Amino acid sequence: MRTFIAVLAGLAVIYFGATGHRSSGQEGGGISGGVVLLALLAAVLVWHLTKPGDRPVK
Repeated sequence: MRTFIAVLAGLAVIYFGATGHRSSGQEGGGISGGVVLLALLAAVLVWHLTKPGDRPVK
């Protein structure tokens, strides 16, 4: 489940990065290296934040 959410976060960054690039009216297709880097960072952040921790039992 953790992997799925991390991949989904990365894909969301790529999707919104690509649609934002297209809507600006510039020539050229595809996604930039910066968007890919942001997607990787988002996936790693989600992976880290969803890591199960040692929670004390009350």
